Amino acid sequence: MNQTVRIRPEGSAQRLSAAYDTALLDLDGVVYAGGEAIPYAVTSLGEARDGGMHLAYVTNNAARTPQTVAAHLTELGVPAEPSDVITSAQAVARLIADQFPAGSRVLLIGAEGLRVALEERGLVPVESADDDPAAVAQGYGGPDMPWSRLMEASYAVARGVPWFASNTDLTIPSARGIAPGNGSAVRVVSWATGVEPQVAGKPLPPMHRETVLRTGAKRPLVVGDRLDTDIEGAYAGGVDSLLVLTGVTTAAELLAAAPKHRPTYVAEDLRGLLEAQPAVEEAGGSGFRCGGWTASAVGDELLLAGSGEPVDGLRALCGAAWAAAGAGECVLDGGKALALLGL
Repeated sequence: MNQTVRIRPEGSAQRLSAAYDTALLDLDGVVYAGGEAIPYAVTSLGEARDGGMHLAYVTNNAARTPQTVAAHLTELGVPAEPSDVITSAQAVARLIADQFPAGSRVLLIGAEGLRVALEERGLVPVESADDDPAAVAQGYGGPDMPWSRLMEASYAVARGVPWFASNTDLTIPSARGIAPGNGSAVRVVSWATGVEPQVAGKPLPPMHRETVLRTGAKRPLVVGDRLDTDIEGAYAGGVDSLLVLTGVTTAAELLAAAPKHRPTYVAEDLRGLLEAQPAVEEAGGSGFRCGGWTASAVGDELLLAGSGEPVDGLRALCGAAWAAAGAGECVLDGGKALALLGL
């Protein structure tokens, strides 16, 4: 894909909820963490919705059904219908259904969300590698998924049964910290068999296709907390993105981002949907200015001067770091600059 290399976050004269018709929101680390709403999420989403923005919830977590996710969101104060939720389970089920006829048996390695998605496509979930499955579907099974399920997947994959994974996120955010995600379990099966699966979830095209088919979005904005799924998925799909700093991505990781991981916009949290985005302007030499901050690349270090909102300083630093890195990853030391921002 021939994409322009982004060297700074963009500005928007309009609040983002007015500039885009649909927000494609990740859930874990964006709307909630460990089942509890992230600060400002409920009020920000309510105001965006009341202003006419369509809210769709796009998650790589294949464990829960859209009905369960919508009910949880509604309980948190974010009214949602099952049709507002798009999961990687739905994307992987469509991917399998495109290759196997209705009625095909699929070895289910996952939870109820994946089972329902397979059945929606006319596929028949089975529990054992000895049930003659045509395919293996693996998704996040929750913290209590037994090791025996990974063994069952390995038996089938080693016999040559085509293997599909809902997603390969190595980690997920939780109320107690960062925990292993489905990608960690996928690696176990891969190590045991020497095989790699077909993957449906973000950042890959099957998930983007599923989202567009189900939402009908014309001018979407991807909103996420992960560079390697949410932001890369937006890049691959050719749509704009907003990174919020409420999940797994650190400020240092954002500065080091390669082009496919550089978001269009950066905000502390979902209040960024309700705001115009300040421009990041060149300030001469290798410098970039945003708000009251000016950042520059000097030698092997990123320097920052000024005062104001910390996120404006981070935006300026992104300009200095990404411009210095060009089409690569920034290797300059931004530790002192980030410490000045408290990030």
